[in-house]
Parts: sequence; structure tokens; C-alpha cells
Amino acid sequence: MKQYDLIVFDWDGTLMDSTAQIIDCMQLAIEQLDLPSLSNETVSHIIGLGLNEAVATLYPEINQQTRQKLGLHYQQNWIRSPEQAPLFTNARSLIKRLNKQGYFLGVATGKGRKGLDKVLNATELGEYFHATRCVDECHSKPHPEMIEQLMDYLGVMPDKTLMIGDTSHDLHMAHNAGAHSLGISHGAHTSEALAACHPKAIVNDLHQLETWLLS
Repeated sequence: MKQYDLIVFDWDGTLMDSTAQIIDCMQLAIEQLDLPSLSNETVSHIIGLGLNEAVATLYPEINQQTRQKLGLHYQQNWIRSPEQAPLFTNARSLIKRLNKQGYFLGVATGKGRKGLDKVLNATELGEYFHATRCVDECHSKPHPEMIEQLMDYLGVMPDKTLMIGDTSHDLHMAHNAGAHSLGISHGAHTSEALAACHPKAIVNDLHQLETWLLS
């Protein structure tokens, strides 16, 4: 008997190995605007947030106009990136298997709708997800709105919903929605940061996740 009916995935750093690319694009934007330098670790902590929230977290002291410029430069750098980040090993197989076994599958992401649709199309995984929510449609994580909308749309209760993500923002969102959470440590945040959010478990990769879910 399945413990969960709905499994919600974060995208960047969970299914797609895009953490380094995100950091590089933001670091380039910071350099382009000659803003005070930040460590890669500091930048990694904003992954999963909406772009506006991410920029405000990195530089709470700068004015709104400069924040907007930083966000725009980041977006332009991302678009100009020569290669698309790859899926993590086992992502495609796992999503197809979960879909075939009758789970509702969702995505809750800090990406905008245009960006998510682009990668869902490019990876040919879009058909396997029953519903998706993006940051330009809902409040940014860790607000629970994305998961709440997915649960409402698919008719699944919080105790039958599992959120899987690589950041504390993902896990806090699940907690705020009354859903369960599971951390995966191959993305942006450390195992220690994920453990502090008290998920059901922490796995190292999508192979371990498959074993945890389906054993």
C-alpha cells in the first residue's frame, strides 16, 4: 500500500543538476553591476526562492532599482548560457516509474512558468506530471501556496502528500502546508541544513530516493 498519493518535486537541484549554473549566472550578474562580492555558498542559499526574494535576500541594503537590474542581468545570463543543465542520474527513469505506478506527480519550483515549460519540453518529462506550480503564479517558497494549490487541484490531503527538495525552502514549504517532506543532498543545501528542517528522511541521490519510496 502506498504511503503517499501525491509526490511533489522541486526542479533545480532536485531533478536537474543546475545548481552550479545558477550560481555562475548570479555571480556574473553581481560582477556586471559591481556589487559587493559574495561566496558561492551564500549564493547557493537563495536557490529555490523566487527571483525577487532571492535578490532581496542577497542584498537587502540595495534599492529597488538595483535589485531589478540584478534580477534582469541574472535572467539574461541564464538565457545566454551555452548549454542546458542535465537531469540528475535516474531522474527520467524514476519519474516514469512513479507515474506508471499511479502516483500523482507535481512540480513546485522557483522557476517562472516560461522557464519550467521550456525544461519540461526539452527533457520530455512534461507528460508525466499531473500539475505544476511556479513562482510567478504563487507566493515564493517557503510560503505553502504552491503545495496547497497542487493538493487542492488533485484532491489529495496533506498527510498523503510528500515534497522532495534539495533546499530548506522546499522542506519549510511542505511543513507550512502540513505535508511531509524528504531532503535530497545532491543539490544546493547541505545535509545538515536539510536535517534542521526535520524531513522524513534525507537521501544522497535519486537512486536512494527510488529505494526509499518503492521498497
